[in-house]
Amino acid sequence: MDDYQKEISDLQAEIERLVDAEGDPQEIAELEMQVRVLNALYQQAQALLDQGHEDPALRRLLRMRGYGDWTLDNVYAFVFESAVDLPAEEPKSFLNDITGTDFAELLEAASR
Repeated sequence: MDDYQKEISDLQAEIERLVDAEGDPQEIAELEMQVRVLNALYQQAQALLDQGHEDPALRRLLRMRGYGDWTLDNVYAFVFESAVDLPAEEPKSFLNDITGTDFAELLEAASR
């Protein structure tokens, strides 16, 4: 389990604790949304990482953008920072934007 999976797991445990303690529904909903966003970011970073193992051009582009070597941490940083720049109006829209974005295409487009 890497640090990203651990963070997600810790948040899920906190949600379970709050649900069992009949905690504030608003806080639970916010944490649940945070877990969904973190899961989406992680899945996109993992997919891009896998894609880059087969594509040396992606690895080169990441380095050229200043993110360094092709590691999960560096790919996640690119995905996270790119996602923050997506024009989302609300949390659900942000989540949909993350899951619907081709981050390899964003990486390639940035070099044009």
